[in-house]
Amino acid sequence: MDAGFCPALFRGFCFCLLFFAAPVFAQPAVPVLTNAADVISLPAEQASRMLKVHVTGVVTASDPVLKGRFFFQDSTGGVFVDNINGLHVDPGDVVEISGITYAGAFAPTVTAPTVHILKKGPLPLAKPVSIEQLMSGAEDSQRIEISGIIRDARLDGGRLTLDMASGGYRFRAFLPSASGFEPKALIGAQALVRGTAAEAHNRSLRQLIAVEIYIPNSSDLVIEKPESINPFDRPVVPLNKLAQFRPDNSLAQRVHVHGVVVFQQPGERVFLQNGTFGLQVQTRQRTELNPGDVVDAVGFLSFENYLPVLQDAIIERSQQEPVPMQPQPATAQDVENGLYHATYVSISGSLIDLTVNAGTATTPGRTVLVLQSSNFTYTAVAENAPGQAQLASLAIGSTVKVNGIALTQIDNAGKLQSLQILIPDADDVVVLKKPSWLTPHRLLIGFLILSSALFIIVSWTLILSRKNAALNFAIRDREKAQTALQQAHDDLELRVKERTEQLKFEITARKESEVQFKAVLTERTRLAQELHDTVEQTLTGIALQLDTASKLHDRKPDNSLHHLELARSMMARGQIEVRRSVWDLRSRALEQFDLSSALAEGSRQITCGTDIKVRLETRGEPQALPEVVEENLLRIGQEALANIIKHSRATDVDMELQFERKQVSLQVKDNGVGFDRETAVGPNEGHFGLLGMSERAKRIGGQFTVSSQPGKGTLVRVNIPLHSDLELQAATSQDASTIA
Repeated sequence: MDAGFCPALFRGFCFCLLFFAAPVFAQPAVPVLTNAADVISLPAEQASRMLKVHVTGVVTASDPVLKGRFFFQDSTGGVFVDNINGLHVDPGDVVEISGITYAGAFAPTVTAPTVHILKKGPLPLAKPVSIEQLMSGAEDSQRIEISGIIRDARLDGGRLTLDMASGGYRFRAFLPSASGFEPKALIGAQALVRGTAAEAHNRSLRQLIAVEIYIPNSSDLVIEKPESINPFDRPVVPLNKLAQFRPDNSLAQRVHVHGVVVFQQPGERVFLQNGTFGLQVQTRQRTELNPGDVVDAVGFLSFENYLPVLQDAIIERSQQEPVPMQPQPATAQDVENGLYHATYVSISGSLIDLTVNAGTATTPGRTVLVLQSSNFTYTAVAENAPGQAQLASLAIGSTVKVNGIALTQIDNAGKLQSLQILIPDADDVVVLKKPSWLTPHRLLIGFLILSSALFIIVSWTLILSRKNAALNFAIRDREKAQTALQQAHDDLELRVKERTEQLKFEITARKESEVQFKAVLTERTRLAQELHDTVEQTLTGIALQLDTASKLHDRKPDNSLHHLELARSMMARGQIEVRRSVWDLRSRALEQFDLSSALAEGSRQITCGTDIKVRLETRGEPQALPEVVEENLLRIGQEALANIIKHSRATDVDMELQFERKQVSLQVKDNGVGFDRETAVGPNEGHFGLLGMSERAKRIGGQFTVSSQPGKGTLVRVNIPLHSDLELQAATSQDASTIA
């Protein structure tokens, strides 16, 4: 046995630690939410605290696309239940739900639910709401009813999707089964829908984008007023008369127009023209139409940027022969006067800028030409157009003629705000005049180069003149002083030689003294940290094992023996650690394992007999580290666990060891009570844990950080840059001197 270690004294110290251990205080109970109104009215910050919920009510909507999630409502209101892939429920099921709150992407929800179906019951009465109230998002998850015009109806599988409009707003409604309904016959009808309001949202900003309604049953879709006649049987409205006064005009019924196709973007819009008047027709139809095709279209008249547009249109080819369309010659003045909107025009201008976007697999290529005609600037855009790549070769300054669809934007006074030309094909861009080589841009560059050269020449001449004058004066003055300096040099040379020998002797003696002093202080600091990081951690583990054995002695004596054996084993290891600290031997944990295994084994031993769960994750490609780095990282991890056991009252600890090319980092995070760094105790009160870990990190050139708040746990992180062995030794030696 080592003469410098007394087992009896060691055991006595362990029992003292056990006797004065701090008590663990129970957390206050959190109330359980028992109705939907309490859940959905929670602020997002409070809902994210996972409050317990126990409610009973009726399922109001459970669309198949929700994948098991559903809407629930009781007498106080409705709420969304995130029951993904859970027990399947149907509208009308009376259910009992136990779960926790979640902030949700828009409104608070119930998540991680346990659902029990009690019986089948009637759906709650739907609350009539105005379109403004619905679009505000305030009715999210509530069962409501509202009337509107069906603008589009289509089948997605067996599911009926309705686009509806009311009061200038659009919303979408879903019915799980289209049984009993013909989608095309629903378009243009005024309908009453009863269902549960939901929302489409921007998840990152938690903002409302659009409103949706989930209709549970076919009986909740009531056709109040079907479209009276086939819209294709209505009289044709000339394109130039759409936005003019008509006694029978109504935005709630479809209008019939006739025209020639001049350009199509399948699935988005088609541009029709009749004479010199054009119209933008928005449609989901992907039927390919060719320029010149004569078609009939029915749709709902609307306005975008104070100009007419036909929305939700259905297009049918006419029996007439195709009509070749020629672009209408237009000037900038014509466009500024409000002519040629949505019309196939030909307009000329000077190319002042060009932007090319090659596009990706999901986004089409796009080329934007910025043109100027007189004092008017506009853009011409080719998007996924045939031969689009050749537009990139256009020279800035060229005069070009562009054939395309004119899209104008005006204000409420009819004043033109902007013009964009949609280019159907790259051949619709014709170069009328190439730019002169001597452009203003090139003239400006030449002038700047010439001015810069002249400035440099003049400046260099002045500098040389001043330098020559200064050198002549210095030479004369130096000649006068040279004789006197030579005499003084001879006298000083002898004195310097004598003094140099004396200073060499004094400096050598002083350096030897400083080296010895730094070495002593460095070794003292190292031994103090080793004793704190090894002996105290071992004592903490022994105290926990003895505490557990004491609690189990009367109830389970056999189990208490296991913890006594662990305490004995840890005491033996403590003896080894003390010897290793005294003789500065290499860590046994790192001799038997790599750093990750040593951390895992140390964590298991330190937390054995506690309720703390430690999870260790190693990221990156493990690599061999210098011995001093492995030793100090292991000690920092063990000290962090010891502090958690003694002070944090935590139940979960996450450790992360990450290897990178130029650094290695260790992070220890717990869910304990945390502390305030400003008021935390330190070395003056006998607590050296944080100081020791900081000094260890600094010794090997690392960065040590601690972040903690009362009630929110503690995060300890150390980043160690990877140097060569020589650099690491130099950094360690320099840091030891600083610590000393």
